[in-house]
Amino acid sequence: MAATPRPPSFTAPEAQPPMGLRERKKLKTRVAIRQATYRLIQEQGYEATTIEQIAEAAEVSPSTVFRYFATKEDIVLTDEYDPIMEAVLRSRPPDEPPLESLRLVMREALTSFVAADDVELRQRTRLMVEVPAIRARMTETMSDTAKILSKVLADRTGRSADDLQIRVFISAVLGALREVTLYWGEHGQDGDLVAMIDQAIDTLGGGLRL
Repeated sequence: MAATPRPPSFTAPEAQPPMGLRERKKLKTRVAIRQATYRLIQEQGYEATTIEQIAEAAEVSPSTVFRYFATKEDIVLTDEYDPIMEAVLRSRPPDEPPLESLRLVMREALTSFVAADDVELRQRTRLMVEVPAIRARMTETMSDTAKILSKVLADRTGRSADDLQIRVFISAVLGALREVTLYWGEHGQDGDLVAMIDQAIDTLGGGLRL
């Protein structure tokens, strides 16, 4: 039996209120569905794994799976980190350069992910590389993350969340994260992923010079 799921651990203490019973139950269901999905994919492959099989393995109904995840790709890609990234980014000093704030948030999120479930991270990355539908859906899910982080930077700078410079800035950072993740997966998941993220952020901070 799997252990009771916990939310990701990285946080600014004042940024995260305790989870209520309803939220804990939702988290437990999401994690159960995701763990069942990864287990089935490991056993029989991505294409052969159906929503009905996932529901049975997670001991929920197919309608419950769809209530939590719109597509099978979303089960692989969705995690609990966006609201925590938002909270941690909001907790950073207002005079800290935005790129450095995002570097810290991403470094801590990734470090927490590796510590919590390195196996799931490696499975997810492998599927991103091998399954075109997951790779395509990743772009859409990252746009949701971009909106969340853009709102934080907009509030910090007094701009609109739809400000072009903010959108380009956030998209560049998340695009770098996407490419680093794919590069790591394409090269046998070899090397320090956190260090690679740092290198990518340095490249952005240096003005994209080669």
